[in-house]
Amino acid sequence: MCCRLDWVFIPIIAWCYCSTAFPLSLPRWVSVASAAVSRIEIIERRPFADGQEFGSVGAYEYIRGRLHYAIAPDHPRNQAVVDLQLATQGRLRSDLSRVESGRIMTVLGGDPRDAHGRVQFAGDFILLKPVDLSRGNHRLLYDVNNRGNLLMLSYYNNAPQSNRPSGPAAAGNGWLMRQGYTLLWSAWNWDVEKVGQQPLRIFLPVVMNERGAALTGLVNAELSVVARDGQTVQRLAWGGSRCYPADVAAVAQATLSVRSGPDAPRRVLPRQDWKFASVDGRGKPRFDARHVYLPSGFERGKLYEVIYRASEPRVVGLGLTAVRDAISFFRFETRDAEGQPNPLAVAGSLDSQFAYIFGISQSGRFITHMIYQGFHVDEAGRLVIDGARPHVAGGGKGGFNYRFAQTTHHAKHLQGNYFPADHFPFHYTPDGQWQVDLAGQPGRQQGDLFAVGKQLGKLPRIMISNHEGEYWTRSASLVHTDVAGRRDAQLHPLVRVYMVNGCRHGAPGRGSRRFARGSQHAFNQLDPRPVGRALLVALDDWVSRQVLPPASRVPRIERGELVTAQQHRETFPAIPARQIGGFEYPAPRHPGVNLRPPRIDYGPRFWTAGIQDFVPPRQFGSRMNTLVPAVDRDGNPQGGIQLPQLSVPLGTYQGFNPRHSRIGGAGYLKAFESSFWPFATLKTERLQHHDPRKSIEERYASHSVYVEQIGRAATVLANERLLLAEDVTQIVDFARRLHWPPVPTNGWPFWKISSARSDTR
Repeated sequence: MCCRLDWVFIPIIAWCYCSTAFPLSLPRWVSVASAAVSRIEIIERRPFADGQEFGSVGAYEYIRGRLHYAIAPDHPRNQAVVDLQLATQGRLRSDLSRVESGRIMTVLGGDPRDAHGRVQFAGDFILLKPVDLSRGNHRLLYDVNNRGNLLMLSYYNNAPQSNRPSGPAAAGNGWLMRQGYTLLWSAWNWDVEKVGQQPLRIFLPVVMNERGAALTGLVNAELSVVARDGQTVQRLAWGGSRCYPADVAAVAQATLSVRSGPDAPRRVLPRQDWKFASVDGRGKPRFDARHVYLPSGFERGKLYEVIYRASEPRVVGLGLTAVRDAISFFRFETRDAEGQPNPLAVAGSLDSQFAYIFGISQSGRFITHMIYQGFHVDEAGRLVIDGARPHVAGGGKGGFNYRFAQTTHHAKHLQGNYFPADHFPFHYTPDGQWQVDLAGQPGRQQGDLFAVGKQLGKLPRIMISNHEGEYWTRSASLVHTDVAGRRDAQLHPLVRVYMVNGCRHGAPGRGSRRFARGSQHAFNQLDPRPVGRALLVALDDWVSRQVLPPASRVPRIERGELVTAQQHRETFPAIPARQIGGFEYPAPRHPGVNLRPPRIDYGPRFWTAGIQDFVPPRQFGSRMNTLVPAVDRDGNPQGGIQLPQLSVPLGTYQGFNPRHSRIGGAGYLKAFESSFWPFATLKTERLQHHDPRKSIEERYASHSVYVEQIGRAATVLANERLLLAEDVTQIVDFARRLHWPPVPTNGWPFWKISSARSDTR
């Protein structure tokens, strides 16, 4: 959403500079400004990891509960929340209440406004803190959960993912604990549904009209056909998320269309050929306002779109205030409005001297959107986050604050193409400058992700990181180029941008190189998480000690390191298909496409009131021009941060992977996956198969030479503060334990190891 300068900035400035105008009659929000968290409810409190000690920091404590919020609709810091003034009735449904730790957790029902007129709602939280806070580092690290899932421990500690991280396994390698961080998660996205996986959930009020009935409105839903051809039932939302139900009175007017790609013409299916329904245990269709039933079956690789009148929109933007106020409470308040103490307050003193926010993928987009709309500043005017780490978010923001917003959606080639995620602006621009889109709407568009923060005089330090995969499927080049893809951008001095090359969207899985069964190629095992640990240390040094972080490290147009997807295909080497170690490595199939966001018109009220009048939205002008890293003679990507395993390679690593023909849409990319083709071992073998890339034999005279080169590459990154010493040791140790000559394997750790000792990263 835009910054809505006309009714966000003016009240703030007026209150700051003209407070003498109303000394005896303050607005009702002033007296309760510090009570955005009205109550903290602790449900569970226990030793973390069975009381394990983490170096000098000692043991940690696990605390789980619920935060109760009270938001003043008239407060200037809440004015940007779409439909907040219409939040006149909450809903209590059986699927939103549950028994936890032997007690019934209640959610808000009835009128959500309290006696002060504040809107009330509640959401889950989890806190991990040192038992003795004096032994910690006095930093609060907030992880924006991803669709209710907690990811920070998987990323920084290499721990298995868990939404109840209390046992020993949740500690992983213990890195964050050994650093002394206090870790916080809280719920924010209303559409989380996977209750069996124990995600964090928030319970937001429904938007009602003046007559007390839930609002309705047209929405478009792009369906995801991923299971099999002939599947007859599809949900109206993807990613395991909740969706808005169809308005029963208007189901006859809904339309279902199909097209072969995002820009292909829609073919509307006859209304009598489908219905809103799911199938019961006997295979009988029954009316279901959240599913579509097509008896003839859906075809994979096609893009299906339902346009229907939905009901019961939530005040989705309260998720932004919830994150803001959760951090603010744990950082600045010694107790809640009812007198319950903050677990981070000791003898009336607060522990957290600095606060950082981190988020992966959707969560990183949320951070960008949060700062874009100014929700990094609380009701009391305090900067709640000193530093931000949006990670693998590409160029996106998201559907986090408009009527009928669905937070999980974003653009992929065959899904979510027109949801408002990858929209202008994309830059945090230097003072006095704006990012400009000459093809924008109407006629010319300009903007700055820091615009609200500059008006408020509150700017956090920001470290953006992406992998190569985001340049293929999440428009990441737009973070540091213009929208035409012609020149590199100039960024604000409080912003750094990094790209770890060759990697997929996330960390490698531990299954097999064929884990992504809908992909054409085997995937690679590059692990970017060591860079993430170093960047967190650098962010803390930047904020707490004013030590400048490493300079931005991304592929640049001026150095020839960014090219179009078509240019990438034309310069990619002709690698032959091979079978190595009993596993098939197909020859590259390069579709020559990457994700290019369209310019979208959502209607005249969208950017000011958060209401979408054009359904489906209208595309205008050409798509934005996104770029991908150029390749060297081996087909490896250039620019950015080169992990030692990429700069001293055993094969060709790429951050893209096309869809396999068996799942349809073979001309497009499989979202979030990577590719790998190992080098031939011997020169004779290479020549026999006509492989243009040098063999292992031609590159490394011996195993010790390879290990030495890996060590040098790792040391260079460590000297640049892009790797920590402990990760250098692990990387070199892994290289030393490789069987030589190297043999790729199908399962973890993806290479044959020369000793019986397994890799325990």
